Amino acid sequence: MKNKSFQIIFKEIGNLTSLLGYILIVPAIVGILYSEWYSVVGFISAAFITFGLGKSVYFVFKEAFEPQYMHGYVIAALAWLIMTAMGGLPLFIISHITPMEVMQSFIPAGFNYSSSLLYFQHPVHCLFESMSAFTTTGLTMAVHEPSVGKTVLFYRSFAQWIGGAGFIVMALALIKQGSGRSLKLLYRSESTGINLRTKVMDTARAIWKSYAIITGITVLYLIAGTWIILPDYPLADNIFDAVNHAMSGLSSGGFSTLDDSIAGYNSETMEYLHLLPMIFGSFSLPFYFRIFYKGRISELWRDVQTRSLLWCFLWGSIALSLLLMYSGAVPEPFREGIFQYISAISTTGWQTSDIHAWDNKSFLFIIFGAMFIGGAWGGTVGGIKIYRAVFIQKGIRWQIKRSFVSSNTIRTLKFDGRTMLPDEINAELASAAIFIILFFLILMGSTFVSTFFIPENFTFFDALFESAAAQSTAGLSVGITEPGMNPIVEIIYIFQMWAGRLEIFPVLALFRFAFLGANPKVN
Repeated sequence: MKNKSFQIIFKEIGNLTSLLGYILIVPAIVGILYSEWYSVVGFISAAFITFGLGKSVYFVFKEAFEPQYMHGYVIAALAWLIMTAMGGLPLFIISHITPMEVMQSFIPAGFNYSSSLLYFQHPVHCLFESMSAFTTTGLTMAVHEPSVGKTVLFYRSFAQWIGGAGFIVMALALIKQGSGRSLKLLYRSESTGINLRTKVMDTARAIWKSYAIITGITVLYLIAGTWIILPDYPLADNIFDAVNHAMSGLSSGGFSTLDDSIAGYNSETMEYLHLLPMIFGSFSLPFYFRIFYKGRISELWRDVQTRSLLWCFLWGSIALSLLLMYSGAVPEPFREGIFQYISAISTTGWQTSDIHAWDNKSFLFIIFGAMFIGGAWGGTVGGIKIYRAVFIQKGIRWQIKRSFVSSNTIRTLKFDGRTMLPDEINAELASAAIFIILFFLILMGSTFVSTFFIPENFTFFDALFESAAAQSTAGLSVGITEPGMNPIVEIIYIFQMWAGRLEIFPVLALFRFAFLGANPKVN
């Protein structure tokens, strides 16, 4: 049975990997536009290798049966791991075939440093960058982003955009094969399982159409806003930045085309302009479907996640700003507090502040009051999701009130448009609590181990912050993440990004399958 399960799993992974080959062609087209020929060769080579490998695996196992329920999580976890490994391949190839003088030509005039493409000659750095991109984390090995060239910059943002809505969801929207049952299993293994249409493929397409619409709107918004705020900013750079920042903002990814993220504009107004993409990126994709296709504008205040996030943006920004003002750690506490709180809770990771200089109270608040929570379930964000946080809060109140009524009284709970009975409430509370406990245990375990391998100038709180940024896919950094970091810490963060994006259970299912197989154990 285990051999049959391997065949089923690798058949699906081969299919998904071959699709990645097509995706890698898109950055090559951008490379042609910018005449970055070594990058073009790198992406085309990686595309052919990835497509060929994926198709070869698929044809070897094409006679395998359709996936069963027990295979869904395993396929999702292993597919994401393999595809992010293959996603790092173009970076590895480009870094080795690009001559030094061409690399140095990417460096903006007036600056004197080495191209960050050199760091991608290390395969683990390539895996880290690819994992950070596809999981929409935003931690990076590119110390100076502009020095990697326009093609690689676009690829990083494009990978975040693809990973934001879900690679498997995109595959279901494009691949016209497989039974309805198998498609549904794969869909639920990566996403929330929310059905917007009767058929899973129609649901996947509806998600991606909504995602593409809001991305296009955001691109136009950023182009117009930048032109108004910075009229002397070159139009070509404006358009390139807008496209990349729209993709990385809406995917809550946080990669930037600038050396110092959004702070590179040296404009407070530009920082406020980029708040909207982060806010848009924190909402669920089904929310946009209901807005665009159902015309339900009332979802802005009726949807429990959207409403809760809007309140969090308001009060969380104020709270962090006041903490920073009280500590005296930053010169402009409200400017930095507003931007960094929204960046953290949306798990985008655009950075305009030296967070390493913050006090411990502000540190802990942004970790547990923002990154740990994250945005909406069904969106592109990480963290435990605002849905679970609000439900746990309502569930606790329900349990307390329940103790004051008769044992014969059936006390229900109204949540997110549903009226829930006690058994359903307890089941969802248990599920949410188990996930939060697992999330916290992995976070603290990773933090504890990493403290032994980080430089002495970083504290336990610094290690906690960086681990939380990786696991919540927020991507903010206090400076631990850099090409010279200890490989053990780098691998820990790769694992946390992978587990955090897939909400842990698929990764645990993969480990269980690797050691025990797919058959349930009967005691």
